[in-house]
Amino acid sequence: MAPSDTRAVVRIGTRGGDLALWQAAEVARLIRQYHPAVSVEQQIIRTTGDQELGMPLAQIGGKGLFTRELEEALANGSIDMAVHSLKDLPTRVPDQLALSAVLERGDPRDALVAAQGTTLGSLPAGARIGTSSLRRRSQLLAHNRHLTVLDVRGNVTTRLAKLDRGDFDALVLARAGLVRLGLDARIADVIEPDVIVPAVGQGALAIESRAADARVLALLEPLDHRPTRLATSAERAFLSGLDGGCQVPIGALGTWRGDTLTLTWMVSDLQGQRLVRGAEMSAVRTETEATDMGRRLAERLVESGDAAILERGRAAASATGEAAHVVRS
Repeated sequence: MAPSDTRAVVRIGTRGGDLALWQAAEVARLIRQYHPAVSVEQQIIRTTGDQELGMPLAQIGGKGLFTRELEEALANGSIDMAVHSLKDLPTRVPDQLALSAVLERGDPRDALVAAQGTTLGSLPAGARIGTSSLRRRSQLLAHNRHLTVLDVRGNVTTRLAKLDRGDFDALVLARAGLVRLGLDARIADVIEPDVIVPAVGQGALAIESRAADARVLALLEPLDHRPTRLATSAERAFLSGLDGGCQVPIGALGTWRGDTLTLTWMVSDLQGQRLVRGAEMSAVRTETEATDMGRRLAERLVESGDAAILERGRAAASATGEAAHVVRS
């Protein structure tokens, strides 16, 4: 669709946190860049994950805690598109909706936020690390059994305030979010994927729209970044094949060299005592090939017995309440 063909208002649905608002503003900027005649409006929608701040998300249960209300607004026509952090978006998109665009990925790595000069390796025994992620927790403990990993809730600004008042010695957060908010000066150490494998989709923004809305689909087509879409399609297929969610530690990151995609992955128990990681390489040219790559890898982990780590983790979380300590993957 040419810019001259697009004149109507489009309504973007977003969560209300600082990072979510930045993401929605970035999508609006890109829409205006490609379609100057289009008027863009934003609508803030509170999700279950935003409202239930008094308990860890793993206790709330279910998928789509940061996306469900946005998808409902899409389905009923209140908004025309919803902007998400891709790592928050469940691997199954409702039938009437479409993952219309995946923007070019930012840095997918995690970052240590602490006093300048601190590195992950220099943290002393007993250091209190704040994170809301089972994936981070298990890999932190696998890296250093003597760390104390504690749950932390709230947006980036809230978490930084808790660090500054002494509730924690350090935080682990997504580097992309810190950079987008202009907070990269708070980063003490960037954590490489060979230490902590990132979350599926980390660093990427996703836009959902109604599958039958041809006008909006055409508006969003120029925003879609094919290498990011293919890499994250492989990651999401891997996560889906393992029935992953917020209550088990799973990480995956797709990286490119030419048309060869390398999918680095990890699965672990909740305490990082049994952690398995690896890397898979394949030539990928289509979304089907990317999805097949992730699915086949998940199937091999199931067949080899490595995926049983996750089942034991789910059982342990259910029996002991361990998942209450940390939250998202």
